[in-house]
Amino acid sequence: MATRLQFENSNDVGVFSKLTNSYCLVAIQGSTNFYSTFEAELHDVIPIVHTSIGGTRIVGRLTAGNRHGLLVPSSTTDQELQHIRNALPDSVALQRVEERLSALGNVIASNDHVALVHPDIDRETEEIIADVLKVEVFRQTIADNVLVGSYCAITNQGGLVHPKTSVQDQDELSSLLQVPLVAGTVNRGSDVLGAGLVVNDWCAFTGLDTTATEISVIEATFKLQGQNSSAVVGEMRDALIDSWA
Repeated sequence: MATRLQFENSNDVGVFSKLTNSYCLVAIQGSTNFYSTFEAELHDVIPIVHTSIGGTRIVGRLTAGNRHGLLVPSSTTDQELQHIRNALPDSVALQRVEERLSALGNVIASNDHVALVHPDIDRETEEIIADVLKVEVFRQTIADNVLVGSYCAITNQGGLVHPKTSVQDQDELSSLLQVPLVAGTVNRGSDVLGAGLVVNDWCAFTGLDTTATEISVIEATFKLQGQNSSAVVGEMRDALIDSWA
């Protein structure tokens, strides 16, 4: 199911939260409404960790992770690191990374098996990503953008990529990731998918401005309601006819 929400008037929920199959990070000092939306969907299933990273609230853009591990930038304080360690399940590895490109969420996109990374990331960081997240790492761009974490959202079920990604690039990325990819947008036409959407294998959270058509694409792409693609095409056609009628 895809749920719409806002963080203090911002639709960029992916900036203030990080969602994987084994934990969820959310920024501190947000509105109760923001937290309760996550709680409603996740509280029985995975831990929701309220934290800051390096004293800032942009936890979704500064961290990268999956079911196996979480990577945080070198700006993370010892206190924050300890707090996150205590809140995460024991099976999740936590690692602080010394990397020049320190907004790890912008430069790494991963599911539980494969990670796409910024072409200029350090060799050492690449090895850490492979070890901690237990993934295969590929240096890639998405629609000629080096910030792969900002311009796509991927899970083990599927992926949403920048709307200007060519069919050839989609095929290449799809074969690397071994999941089907769809080009799409969030928040009424925004191409910064990493900022507007957080998603795991069974639920998604997206900005309040996301349209019904975008939501149906998200739900079909990530197989959140067991929908098949033909049903979605029909649904989108209906939505378009409605909007023109």
